[in-house]
Amino acid sequence: MARKRSAGGTPATVALTRAGVAHTVHPYHHDPRSESYGLEAAEALGVDPARVFKTLVASLDGSLVVGIVPVAGRLDLKALARALGGSKAVMAEVAAAERATGYVAGGISPLGQKRALRSAVDASALGHDTVFVSAGRRGLDVELAPADLVRLTGAVTADLTRG
Repeated sequence: MARKRSAGGTPATVALTRAGVAHTVHPYHHDPRSESYGLEAAEALGVDPARVFKTLVASLDGSLVVGIVPVAGRLDLKALARALGGSKAVMAEVAAAERATGYVAGGISPLGQKRALRSAVDASALGHDTVFVSAGRRGLDVELAPADLVRLTGAVTADLTRG
């Protein structure tokens, strides 16, 4: 993969470039009527949904954290709490997630967040050569090695998906 940056890069693409991480930016047409941003990305990019990961912000014992899971799966909040050493996780309010990350819902990237949140990546990511995550806005994903995703986010890996 080449190091690419789209015109008017996002904080996520800027962070990848600064870190010297090989990545590929993949723009696609976002349909504002879409109800599943991640599945929309997988379909638009022609990529197996198992390789496209969504970034979900949760509140763990009162602190915001991130769970990064395949778009076709559901985040297991109990597993997220265990992975990050907490007792109870609930999905964060959208406004709180947007304020903390600096991104809008549907475009929240695990990279280049305004305030880096503790993160956990579903272990299934490690079974792929590359994975796709939001590049920081709807209609823009970035492809990178899962090891780089884990390293740059400081994430732990664990089984986080149910369903």
